[in-house]
Amino acid sequence: QVQLVESGGGLAHPGGSLTLSCAASVSISTFSVMGWYRQTPGTQREMVATINMNGLKNYADSAEGRFTISRDGEKNSLLLEMNDLRPEDTGIYYCRTWPPGDWGQGTQVTVSS
Repeated sequence: QVQLVESGGGLAHPGGSLTLSCAASVSISTFSVMGWYRQTPGTQREMVATINMNGLKNYADSAEGRFTISRDGEKNSLLLEMNDLRPEDTGIYYCRTWPPGDWGQGTQVTVSS
């Protein structure tokens, strides 16, 4: 199966920035859609941002204007630039591909003062 390895999470202060990366074991041109999803304890995993093969991007309302999703074809990676972070951005961020439908193991993002 495809391996997806997320990195870049950590602790940030409100108003700070983090950039997440998802490295795939195959060319990202394989996937029609890639995205980032966030999950917190006791909550459903929710879409944060997606990007398709043509570059069409979709964002959750909470991410619009603050987050930017992009692809790095040279490194077979999916990126999520997060700016102006808020405590409600806290959660485990998972990389998603389709097709095939695979998940990474997640990277923890904590936003706290």
